[in-house]
Amino acid sequence: MEKFEESNVLGMFSEVISEGILIVNAQQQITASNKAANKMFAYQEGELLGQPLDILIPKRIKHKHSDLADRFMDEGRARQMGKGLDLVGIRKDGEEFPLEISLNPFKMKEQQYVLALIMDITEKKKAEQTIDYWFQIFDESLNEIYVFDAESFVFINVNQGAQRNLGYSIQELTNMSVMDIKPEVSADVMQRLLSPLIAKRREKVIFESVHQRKDGTHYPVEVHLQLSYIEKRRVGVAIVLDITERKNYTQQLENTVEERTEQLREALKAEKKLNELKTKFLSLVSHEFKTPLSSILTSTSLLTKYTTTEQQDKRDKHIATIKSKVRYLDNILTDFLSIERLDLGKVNYAMTSFPLSKLINEVVYDANTLLKEGQRIQYPQNIDGIVIEFDEKIMGLALSNLVHNAIKYSPEDSDIELKVHQEGEQLKIDVVDHGLGVPEEDQPFIFDRYFRATNVLTVQGTGIGLNTVRQHMHNLNANVTFKSEFGRGSTFTLHIPINNKENEKDITG
Repeated sequence: MEKFEESNVLGMFSEVISEGILIVNAQQQITASNKAANKMFAYQEGELLGQPLDILIPKRIKHKHSDLADRFMDEGRARQMGKGLDLVGIRKDGEEFPLEISLNPFKMKEQQYVLALIMDITEKKKAEQTIDYWFQIFDESLNEIYVFDAESFVFINVNQGAQRNLGYSIQELTNMSVMDIKPEVSADVMQRLLSPLIAKRREKVIFESVHQRKDGTHYPVEVHLQLSYIEKRRVGVAIVLDITERKNYTQQLENTVEERTEQLREALKAEKKLNELKTKFLSLVSHEFKTPLSSILTSTSLLTKYTTTEQQDKRDKHIATIKSKVRYLDNILTDFLSIERLDLGKVNYAMTSFPLSKLINEVVYDANTLLKEGQRIQYPQNIDGIVIEFDEKIMGLALSNLVHNAIKYSPEDSDIELKVHQEGEQLKIDVVDHGLGVPEEDQPFIFDRYFRATNVLTVQGTGIGLNTVRQHMHNLNANVTFKSEFGRGSTFTLHIPINNKENEKDITG
């Protein structure tokens, strides 16, 4: 078979186009490929020439591709291949990956050819899945969350928590406005509430109000109102807490004030502490959410401006930023939901038996994406055959938190060590780092909710993770402890009860 004659033109394309290019004849044989295509499918230069196109297609879908190719040859016009379908290619080593293909037919010397422009969309798919997952967590929040137009006050989106509390369906709510669920609030009142946000005199407005359910009943709420943007559209975002229990609690205290003065005094102390925690929590949420959300919004806006092939590196950069910020928000939301369920006593534990090595492998695999330049995670020795009877999900959450902290607070080119050993009736899992360490004066408070050590205040974090880990461990008759030396590093240890005697011979070393 003769090679495609315009090789000089193809060579020029190889230097300036980052997408893969394949030229295929009417017999669906490859007559030319550029460097990007060779690299994408893991073939050497010239190795694809003369090969049937279907060597780049997984066996299970070859028949579908053949039908698509035949229809395209009959139509003979440029278009995107398989629009609306998830296209998949296969590399030389058998690895499959998602792709997009644009087809362009042309004739040369009375011969019919097709030029296929191919794009590997693996990272794009991952970003879409990550964003979808974040929105799922957002929608499953136990609090009510509303997004509404800042001018008409009509709802744009409402989460399941709001639908459940109000008794309306999402279809009904999208035809309603803020005033429909707040009978005492008018459009003028809403404009006054939003005016300091619009003028940027305040970042948020917090107030108490009353919501009206579909059945006409009312309940008290606390509203945390902020402004944001969807593209160029200004929207209000309201996180709403049902404070019925808090109101009832306050009323009970007022009714018994004369008889139980001392108890009231203690209750007021507790309320003060709760309010301090609430204020700290809301300040934390505002700061920790605003920065990554702003980055996501900026990167999303800029992505629409990079439309040419030469700007792929810029698109990749902003996609990476979005993935990073979404992952960070995902972790924060997971922590917040964990705290809420713990406080409400809604955590259901499931004790199962599982291999320790499986759990550690999963934790380390996920943590590898967070490693700084030169950082390494050292696996524990002699753990094959160890079976743990514990809540696997909670243990994975706890170990991930400790490993992520070790990465975050350790420098580049340092090791994070995992060690496993038995002591009495407990299995101990150590996470050792050589990072910042905890100042001695801060160590008594390290497991307190929202506490941040004085030497890490400039590092992103919520002060929630360690508190959540300790609560889960205590609930499961386990424990978490630590030792730390300022400037030298820390060792955090999970203490897991051993119920399976068969493990003793494997973990005493």
